[in-house]
Amino acid sequence: MPFLATTLQVIIGLGLLNVWLLRAGSPSAYRGGDARTLKEEFEMYGLPNVMFYIVGALKIGASLVLLAGVFVPLPVEAAAGTVAALMIGSIAMHVKVKDPAIKSVPAVIMLVLCVCFVLLHARGAAAVG
Repeated sequence: MPFLATTLQVIIGLGLLNVWLLRAGSPSAYRGGDARTLKEEFEMYGLPNVMFYIVGALKIGASLVLLAGVFVPLPVEAAAGTVAALMIGSIAMHVKVKDPAIKSVPAVIMLVLCVCFVLLHARGAAAVG
């Protein structure tokens, strides 16, 4: 796999783990509405409590697949695609609560990284096959 694709894979994986495991309880300028924690952000969006756990499991699971996929063959494109879909949902939630555009920047960046990774990974796989 090309160096750039692997680099994106690691950045995406570590970025997700940072947000969901290390900074979930910390305030951020990018949290939706007036939320101070990740869980409050989901409440701000009017989502049921179970969605916090479903989205968290999907993002943490995808990040682990991406990171482990550097070393062993795993469905890393599917993991990045899952993250991309969740980022679209995140952007939609920011729009729903009428957040300023700046609050969507991390989700937009992660979406772009995921799309770039999938395209690079697919290109690398096509070159090999």
